[in-house]
Amino acid sequence: MEIRKTRYDHPDAVLLTEQVQQEYVERYGGPDATAMDADHFDGPQGQFMVGYLDGAPVVTGGWRGQDASPEGFEDGDAEVKRMYVVPQARGRGFARRMLAALEAGAAAAGRTRMVLETGQMQPEAIALYASCGYTPVTKFGHYKDSPLSVCLGKSLPAPAEAAVPA
Repeated sequence: MEIRKTRYDHPDAVLLTEQVQQEYVERYGGPDATAMDADHFDGPQGQFMVGYLDGAPVVTGGWRGQDASPEGFEDGDAEVKRMYVVPQARGRGFARRMLAALEAGAAAAGRTRMVLETGQMQPEAIALYASCGYTPVTKFGHYKDSPLSVCLGKSLPAPAEAAVPA
C-alpha cells in the first residue's frame, strides 16, 4: 500500500469520504454533521492522505490542527478525521499504517496531542485506537454531549523524535 498526501477535496478522498458517511448512516442513522472544509487539512495546520493498493484508493484519513476552545480542544491538538478503510481491504493493517502516518505528520508540524472522536457503534475502531496507545480524554467537538460519543487521545513525540514510518 502506498500513502499519498492529497487534499480533502481530491476525487479519491471525496469517494472514500462518501463511503464513510454512508457507514455512519448505517451505524448511527445519519452522517457525521461535524463542520468540515478542505482548507482545514492544508499544511502546516493539517494534512489529508489517501492510501492506494494496486492503484485503487482503499484507506483515508486526515488531521486538522486545533487549539484551546469552548469545544473542548487543548492547545497543540491534532484532530483525526475521516479514518476509513474500504470493507474489502480491512484486516490488513492499513488503518494502523494510516494512523501512524497521520501521527508522524502532526508531530512534525509541532502538534503535541492526537485526539479523535468515534462512537460506541464502532467497536473495531475503538479497539484499533486502544491498541495504538489512545486513551479516553475529555469529550470535545460536535458530539461531546452524545452518549454514543467516545473521545480518545494520545501524546505525540517532540518533532525531532517523530519519524515517518516506512
